[in-house]
Amino acid sequence: MVTADTRDQLAESLYTALREQSPIDRLTAEYDLSISDAYDIQTRLIDRRLDDGAEVVGHKVGLTSDGIQEQLGVDEPDFGRLLDTMFVEGREIPSEELLQPRVEPEIGFILDEPLEPPVTYLDVLDATGSVLPVVEVIDSRVRDWDIRIEDTIADNASSALYVAGERTSVPETDLSLEGVKLYKNGTLESSGVGAAVLDHPARSVAWLANTLADLDETIEAGHIVLSGSLTPAVDLAPGDVISVEFTSIGTVNARLSE
Repeated sequence: MVTADTRDQLAESLYTALREQSPIDRLTAEYDLSISDAYDIQTRLIDRRLDDGAEVVGHKVGLTSDGIQEQLGVDEPDFGRLLDTMFVEGREIPSEELLQPRVEPEIGFILDEPLEPPVTYLDVLDATGSVLPVVEVIDSRVRDWDIRIEDTIADNASSALYVAGERTSVPETDLSLEGVKLYKNGTLESSGVGAAVLDHPARSVAWLANTLADLDETIEAGHIVLSGSLTPAVDLAPGDVISVEFTSIGTVNARLSE
């Protein structure tokens, strides 16, 4: 544990890195942060953005694949808050707001009703009003993506922006079998299936609901939850055009501005 003053100082350093688009060294290079410290820093970071006029509109779940969990030495996902200012209107992703962007294809869930823990993935499916295809743009305010689990949590789970397609009803087919192909500049970069996300994307949402309950928070009806990437992240450079094609829930196209 570190002191409250230190956590506030670290939140301010991340906020400054975001505002000035200038990356910083990882927090864990100097401080021995716990997971609890990291989430408190995240909350303090988000509070600064709320003070700037942003509003929370949902959550994102990260670290949902076995590979990335092994890479960071953890055995469960993490989460961050989504703000209205993170939603990209249209299909032009503003490069001036990003440092070292990567993209991930995700299934977004919009719940019609709140979830009462303990929550299972079946409860999530019952409460889901619609799903939608999403291109999440992740970014790190930590130089060269040199992060540990505590660093990414503190940095709002390395979230940045997201582009969404049209909402659709939950398909009758099993979302764990939902396929996706990720193209960059017309070349297939990666592909995957829903089972890559905790065996089923709705399990990710259930994990979030149960985890938030321990913090006396809930997923509000109408909020969006990005459930985790179906593929490894793909680097993005100015001018790159991304196309994400899901089997049944739709397609999203986007371009990173020059």
